[in-house]
Amino acid sequence: MASDRLYLDYAASAPLAEVARAAETAYEEAPYAGANPNSLHTMGRLAARALDGVRTDLARCLGGRFRPSDVTFTSGGTESNNLALWGLAEGARGRDRRRTRVVLSAIEHDSVLDVAPSLRDRGFEVVLAPANREGVVTAEAVQPLMGPDVALVSVMSANNETGIVQPIGAIAKVAHKAGALMHTDAVQAFGRIALELADVDAVSIAAHKIGGPVGVGALAVRNRVPLRPQSFGGGQEQGRRAGTQDVRGALAFAAAAVACTASLQSNARLVAARAQALQDRLCAPGTGIHATVDTAYGQGRLPGLVSLLADKLDSETMVLKLDEAGFEVSAGSACSSGSLDPSHVLLAMGIPRNEAFNSLRVSFDERVNEEDLMRFADALLRLVAA
Repeated sequence: MASDRLYLDYAASAPLAEVARAAETAYEEAPYAGANPNSLHTMGRLAARALDGVRTDLARCLGGRFRPSDVTFTSGGTESNNLALWGLAEGARGRDRRRTRVVLSAIEHDSVLDVAPSLRDRGFEVVLAPANREGVVTAEAVQPLMGPDVALVSVMSANNETGIVQPIGAIAKVAHKAGALMHTDAVQAFGRIALELADVDAVSIAAHKIGGPVGVGALAVRNRVPLRPQSFGGGQEQGRRAGTQDVRGALAFAAAAVACTASLQSNARLVAARAQALQDRLCAPGTGIHATVDTAYGQGRLPGLVSLLADKLDSETMVLKLDEAGFEVSAGSACSSGSLDPSHVLLAMGIPRNEAFNSLRVSFDERVNEEDLMRFADALLRLVAA
């Protein structure tokens, strides 16, 4: 990122970490650089061995008793989520023809919610579990939607707009009691908080949220779980996902994941304190800025994601004016930028439509210091007061 600007949109994509950059450089200097890991010759076998090492690292970072062989490489979080929903729903129905319903939460990322129409085209009923005003989808909200016809439940580990952590373990137990599979989109949470995956059947993650390269992700699916492949033409990834793997990107992903996991607790405490200080400064009485939720950072909330609502300025105006001043933030999810509609997440939480138009998301990790955050706070406070 340009040194004269302050980038505060890590929830959209974090800057490449030095460990990831070093991993990419090491790959370029390796004898197997450019080799196809599916080839039988020596260079191909070396590349395949490197990929196996990445699977081991990612499985260890995930926890939850996932094994290296469970890890399937993808092009990112969107593909991981698409494959999970289509593949698991079809797999569950293939095993039991009664399983024709999919339960999603109303606050999911678009890469989950936008799969719903195609699921319906494939003969599935899709129902949405509601969120409360604090942005939580409780197990009690999911329970009434369950039954012997449910194939799959998918609820994100932490929301990409509010940062609220979801009770995945409790929801997974509800899903399994009904015989359904449980998937969680952990793209925003992985590497930032300890994940609750012991009872989860599949989990989506992506490199670029934690300082890895754009265009690399993974879907971890337990071996016993039926997953119907959605791409064909090579038999890679144990037949789960066709296409030659990006070895360089995978190595950089693993490097970033290992680094984040090693310092997860200390970084989370540091970043949570900075986020709380920033929110307290911005949301002081009389500023005209309010926190979207009251949940404390590090206690049911991602440590580095600040979600705000302004009284007088709409999201687009704030984003553009702050950009002119050298600060880069987003209005909720960057994946839906350009949309004139208010955030579906905020509306699902019961925030009035006129207020949802005035949302702002500020996100960062341990690489952004408190001095720069306060400099940003001054700029936003001047903008809102003008």
